[in-house]
Amino acid sequence: MAGYPYDRWRSGLWPRRNPLFVVLIALVCLTVFYAAGGRHFHRVERAQPALSRAPLVGRAWIVDGDSIRIGGVSIRLEGIDAPEWDQTCTDQDGKSWACGRAATRQLKAYTRDQTLTCRPRVIDRYGRVVATCLLADGTDVNARLVRDGWAVVYDFARTYAAEEAEAKAAKRGIWSGSFIYPSEWRRQKGQHRGWRHH
Repeated sequence: MAGYPYDRWRSGLWPRRNPLFVVLIALVCLTVFYAAGGRHFHRVERAQPALSRAPLVGRAWIVDGDSIRIGGVSIRLEGIDAPEWDQTCTDQDGKSWACGRAATRQLKAYTRDQTLTCRPRVIDRYGRVVATCLLADGTDVNARLVRDGWAVVYDFARTYAAEEAEAKAAKRGIWSGSFIYPSEWRRQKGQHRGWRHH
């Protein structure tokens, strides 16, 4: 009977499927499925970190002027913002200099051969522990970076406002000339405040 689908296919009333076309459609569907699944997994993964209030203690691996790792844990120094790794500033003679690399070197110098104790406060949106870090002698590393002019205040509470005012008055570090605030530098570069892979 010509009305049944099988008979219509045999009689040529339905177009025959090209096997290559079917394979291509299947591959496209699989690609979309896995891409959507990967994005979903990534979002779930970022939502999972839980904060432990236990101090993080150990030697620091320096990422940049305000980011470190201790024992594989990513830490963002709380209340401060250092120049980005590739950021440049201008000295008093109008010459450009690599202030981001200089800030990183200073943090390395402060923490070299030292055991740090970092006190966690929150987990940021990039999964990093935000913490205040102290040297063995009790020196607040976050405060020292600001006081020496290698970072600026970066919180609503302006925790290190006094240290910033001191550095600015003494023209230390980046205050010796002119600079773009790191947050503005990132905005202009289209970067986020995450790990620079970096």
